[in-house]
Amino acid sequence: MEKQFEKNTFAKRLKSMLRVDARRMFTSRFVYILAGISLVVPILILVMTSMMDGKVSVNPQTGKETVMEGFKNVWQIFGSVSSLGSAGAGATAEGMGAGMDMSITSMCNINMMYFAVAVLVCIFVADDFRSGYAKNLFTVRAKKTDYVISKTVVCFIGGAMMMLCFTVGALIGGKIAGLPYTMDGFNVFNFICCVLCKILLVPIFVAVFLTMSVVAKDKAWLSVALSFGVGMFLFMTVSIASPLNAGMLHVILCLAGGGMFAVGLGAISNIVLKKTSLV
Repeated sequence: MEKQFEKNTFAKRLKSMLRVDARRMFTSRFVYILAGISLVVPILILVMTSMMDGKVSVNPQTGKETVMEGFKNVWQIFGSVSSLGSAGAGATAEGMGAGMDMSITSMCNINMMYFAVAVLVCIFVADDFRSGYAKNLFTVRAKKTDYVISKTVVCFIGGAMMMLCFTVGALIGGKIAGLPYTMDGFNVFNFICCVLCKILLVPIFVAVFLTMSVVAKDKAWLSVALSFGVGMFLFMTVSIASPLNAGMLHVILCLAGGGMFAVGLGAISNIVLKKTSLV
């Protein structure tokens, strides 16, 4: 009898690729180090800014005094209330700046985690090319499309885990710093939507960082530098897309945007892999 060989379909290849990438990422200490940093960072930010709140610094050259302003409540570390948000958020909450505010409270927040995601993606991909794993993988079994999709999905999961760790750390840090948990201009549902939006925006950044990583290949420093540079253009739009008073419309828009960026930039990453050397 003629032996029947099982067809290697796209679904089977992708499943195998996802299994390998998930095992490589989540058995690595590096991802848990980043998750631990994501947990500790908000605690340090809230405690340190609370200690410095109200302190006056004087410029010795001009004599101008500057008063340090810390977080007024725990929720400021997640963003601000938008006047264009859902119902009940017509007025901006006191002490919360606008989306383009450059104060310490608007810059030292959960949005910084997208740059931590850049480090995760760049080092994870660079290790594939540095070790020769990528070349061997494409030669033996996997297609480049499978590789891009798998990396996007696994890095999204890793990034989402970091966002959740930051959320837990912020809630703990607020308690340690003695900050109030009063919700002005939004409610628990809006806050959940806000965090969900932050997570759903991760694929956009992962797609950008993955494209930079396949361009730089084994040069992790170059991919990180490129990712930070390009990521800065998207950084200030995050607070607009995911305000504290976010609703289901924000969630849907972030989901759609994340999907479109992942597909579009994933196709570019696939082209880069096909057109360039794998070493």
